[in-house]
Amino acid sequence: MPSMSGLVNFSPEQDIPRLDGKVIFVTGGTAGLGKASIQALVKRGASHIYFTGRNTKAGEALISEMKQTNPSVGLTFLEMDFLSLASVKKGCDRFVHDRLDLLMCNAGIMFKPPALSQDGYEATFATNHLAHALIIQELLPALLKTAKRPNSDVRLISLTSEGWSGHPKEGVNFSTLQTTQNALLGKLTRYGQSKLANIVYTAEVARRYPQIMCVSVHPGVVKTDLVNNLSFSEKALVYGANFLMGVTLMEEHQGCLSQLWVATGARRDQLVNGAYYRPVGVMSNSDLDNVATSEEFATKLWTWTDDALAKVL
Repeated sequence: MPSMSGLVNFSPEQDIPRLDGKVIFVTGGTAGLGKASIQALVKRGASHIYFTGRNTKAGEALISEMKQTNPSVGLTFLEMDFLSLASVKKGCDRFVHDRLDLLMCNAGIMFKPPALSQDGYEATFATNHLAHALIIQELLPALLKTAKRPNSDVRLISLTSEGWSGHPKEGVNFSTLQTTQNALLGKLTRYGQSKLANIVYTAEVARRYPQIMCVSVHPGVVKTDLVNNLSFSEKALVYGANFLMGVTLMEEHQGCLSQLWVATGARRDQLVNGAYYRPVGVMSNSDLDNVATSEEFATKLWTWTDDALAKVL
């Protein structure tokens, strides 16, 4: 039920059902919203949680911490560098379960200096979209196999941002994605097109594989390193834009509520496949523009992504 603020009342401790037998995969799990999500999911007794990151010590520390919380939950840290598709593929190869109930694409970067990935693609797009597209592609067989099980509820959750609206006019500058795209306002458009891609690609997975519940979600503005490490002017931009939309700054334990609700808290019949949600539980497709809702653009992004991944692997 909506609260007085128009948001869904949601408490992970009370509203996440038992997750016994469930296998979960979380990207960017060693810090921020990914770590906070894992902490909540472990308490509800998932069978096994895979999580990615670049810092092995941080991964091992989280496993040690979670084993004290709930020793029955299996945890596997997968070291991945999202600027290298070979590294992402190598990490995915370590996924050994024959089922996957939840894939939470949580990792991301924002407002980074112009750079290229190891594969020669603009770094923000490579991290926020291409790496996740590869993970989705690699884990899709397990998701589909699980969806055939009786009473299954398989979900794909992609974190996005209100920054999607900063995308270039055509949605994504495909012709220059193998450059740093260091143009005027490039910092905004690089981030914007990557977050647009998260929304559009997830909706396209929903169209192609409707047996998987696929939604994109904006977590809100949260006090994670993604925001904390921004410059003063960048913070002012983020805070100002969200203030105008009535969005307030949240702590990590609050910021993960949006993704936890769509991932586990909401009943399947409370969600719309392919939809975009704001915190907490507010479906916001009506606020997307013509590019974000264009099936023609979604097909173009899907085709480009397939071609890009095929060239590297």
